Amino acid sequence: MPEIAYLECSRCRARIPAESPQTVCPQCAEPPAGSLYVRYDLDHLKGIAARDAIAEGAASTWEGMWRYRSVLPNAVPVTLGEGWTPMLKSRRYPAVRVKEEGANPTGTFKARGLSMAVTMARHYGLKKLAVPSAGNAAGALAAYAAAAGIEAHIFMPRDVPFANYVEAMAYGAHVTLVDGLISDCARMVAERKQEEGWFDISTLKEPFRVEGKKTMGYELVEQLGWEYPDAVFYPTGGGVGLIGMWKAFEELEQLGWVKPGKRPRMIAVQAAGCAPVVRAFEAGANASQMWRDASTFAAGLRVPKPYGDAIMLDILRASNGVALAVSDEEILASILDWARNEGIFLSPEGASVTAAYDKLLACGWLTASDRVVLFNTGAGLKYTDVTAQAMKLRRPQTDQ
Repeated sequence: MPEIAYLECSRCRARIPAESPQTVCPQCAEPPAGSLYVRYDLDHLKGIAARDAIAEGAASTWEGMWRYRSVLPNAVPVTLGEGWTPMLKSRRYPAVRVKEEGANPTGTFKARGLSMAVTMARHYGLKKLAVPSAGNAAGALAAYAAAAGIEAHIFMPRDVPFANYVEAMAYGAHVTLVDGLISDCARMVAERKQEEGWFDISTLKEPFRVEGKKTMGYELVEQLGWEYPDAVFYPTGGGVGLIGMWKAFEELEQLGWVKPGKRPRMIAVQAAGCAPVVRAFEAGANASQMWRDASTFAAGLRVPKPYGDAIMLDILRASNGVALAVSDEEILASILDWARNEGIFLSPEGASVTAAYDKLLACGWLTASDRVVLFNTGAGLKYTDVTAQAMKLRRPQTDQ
């Protein structure tokens, strides 16, 4: 596992030492301060031989995302078996693969980022972690903090899927339910963290959740025979996964581990009731504006102003990608379609990308032969209450 060479600001490119825990760039002249990327000296890993040796030896010594330990920080992992999730072939679309992140611990892709963030928190000796969450990051932090013996302080909207609240309580986290959105939760963490002695591991406000999420990029490329797909669809709330995968592609090219070719077109999908990145993309803006009255049953997409919006917009344009929104009605229809015809119970966020795929296929932006990876970021069973409500289902009453 490599030593960290330095942390690099995503905006001003300042180099920050990594000997002590960092949040965002301390040198940015204007707010918002840039998120920090972890940089390593990876010269000794260049070439196909190094790549193949890592792939061949990974399964026998390290499981899940830690097979890529050679491109992750040098620290003892706090792991529950996250990563190396299935790449499922669609039954109806020969060129489509579904990256099934619901197979992770706590049932979502959030396990990757929080495993890495908690690993480094323990490495630095931090004792109390706090996070605002739309739901799934809360459950993941609670689990990994419990495994590491660290206090977890969680702030999430009162109307999150019930599973998120139950798991956070079961893991022993300190949970505050907020009458509002994740932006309100973030404000509360920011106001209290100094007095309470919490380290804030909010999305893109510390460097290591991106490192965990970038393993999705390494995995999808390896699982496709070290080749890029033509397009990657990603449900976009905070956007760490999108940013992490783009970082992975950059590293893969520096290392010579991926077959030469054009990077995939990145497609960011949001809900029509909360689509700040889509609005900014369509307007040609460099950053998003706060989305008012955000509303969608895809709880992970209910992020009215992502901290990494500018980074995401840069990635979409650099990849010749697109941002688009789908309605809650389209999301529900796609959940039922994929459950009944593919045997996959998508999360609402995952169903947003399958619905978006149908739209881009129908308008000719993609063809049926384009090799596409669709990310289902969570297990549908974590959303039974909100999905049942959308389906207008009630528990059947029994005769007394």
